[in-house]
Amino acid sequence: MIKAEHLPVSAAPYLKDDVFIHTAMRDVMIALLPISLVSVYFYKGYALMMIALCMATAAVTEVVFRTIRKKPVTLKDGSALLTGLFVALLYQPTASPVSAVLATVLAVGIAKELAGGLGMNRFNPAIFGRVCMIFLAPLLAGVMVGVPNLGSIDVVSKASPLAMLGGGMEMPGYLQMFLAYPGGALSESSPLALLAGGVFLYMKGHINWRVPASIFVTVFVLALVTGQDPIYHLLSGGLMLGALFMATDWVTAPITTGGKLIFGIAIGFLVMLFRVFLPPTEGVAFSILIMNAFVPVIDKSTRHLAFLEPKEA
Repeated sequence: MIKAEHLPVSAAPYLKDDVFIHTAMRDVMIALLPISLVSVYFYKGYALMMIALCMATAAVTEVVFRTIRKKPVTLKDGSALLTGLFVALLYQPTASPVSAVLATVLAVGIAKELAGGLGMNRFNPAIFGRVCMIFLAPLLAGVMVGVPNLGSIDVVSKASPLAMLGGGMEMPGYLQMFLAYPGGALSESSPLALLAGGVFLYMKGHINWRVPASIFVTVFVLALVTGQDPIYHLLSGGLMLGALFMATDWVTAPITTGGKLIFGIAIGFLVMLFRVFLPPTEGVAFSILIMNAFVPVIDKSTRHLAFLEPKEA
């Protein structure tokens, strides 16, 4: 008989069935493979260096922090490497390597390990690290060395579609943007690649459709209301990565159906708030991080509807 103290009594985002953590992490990495390959196609060595640097930094950071805390090293579960990959995808290919390294250390060391380890973090680690570096960058300008010259690539200096949209520049066609268009962060290279990865994770049962769907619908509607082009807003910036991969994080997203919808709608609202009234600010990372802080409140306020929860994801 199972002892009572061994039964889970808290509302945690438990993985279903016999899916082990390392298997889930592996699936997310597989889902991120298309966008990683597209970014390497466009940015060559710049993308490879950013991805390798962040993933290596994430591994070293976890080993150091786990050793200091006298905890077993858990590199084999893949969570640290996945966090490093996410951080890399949030950066532009020619961003300072120092900034990327520090963002990864903050993501794995502070947001993940000091929060208690895998499954205990309140904020999405990769977004936490990236946003922290946005605020710290002016203070660390003196140590932000430039990226080494890895070859001349015209698309490296190309304006991102979101910057073009905010600046009133001529935009590429919908199809071109959807398939693949360079500019901005590595993750902004191809909405199609991200969508393919998101569908894969949904088919595997790792993500819930309600969060990304509510984000996309909210952004679409608010873009129409504010006189913006909703398709460009959906396809540009970090919205695809944020909605499909970051906002659906098992640990930092709500667990109730109503909570997921509220969470997604709020993120979509904040994204458009940033984009319309603070156009230099992309807004997706900030929006998700802000809403991560409200997840406990959202879950608590929607838990009374638990009897309506469907059994499937």
